[in-house]
Amino acid sequence: MINIDKAIALAVKTGKVSFGANLALQNAKTGKAKMIILASNCPKNIKVDIEHYGRISKIPVITYKGTSMDLAEVAGKFFIISALSIRESGDSDILKIIETSEVQEVIGGEQ
Repeated sequence: MINIDKAIALAVKTGKVSFGANLALQNAKTGKAKMIILASNCPKNIKVDIEHYGRISKIPVITYKGTSMDLAEVAGKFFIISALSIRESGDSDILKIIETSEVQEVIGGEQ
């Protein structure tokens, strides 16, 4: 089982990751991301748009079970993150989440 928190932190540190819902939506429309992760408290209208364009572009959209504050903490940032786009995973094995299961929610964050 992949530890999603460690995988996100490693992707942020060694890969190419964009932060923010606007960039996530843009990446979903253009197909430039390999995966998009949404916080559990991401606004519903933004979540619906990103998921819609993600399906069109065949980009997996995963809902992180933690809040935007939890996602920011895992990513090592001092601002809230409602969405992040992984363009290159670097040394992280986060893209294996897609291969192992087609779940929409992954375990992570302080529960």
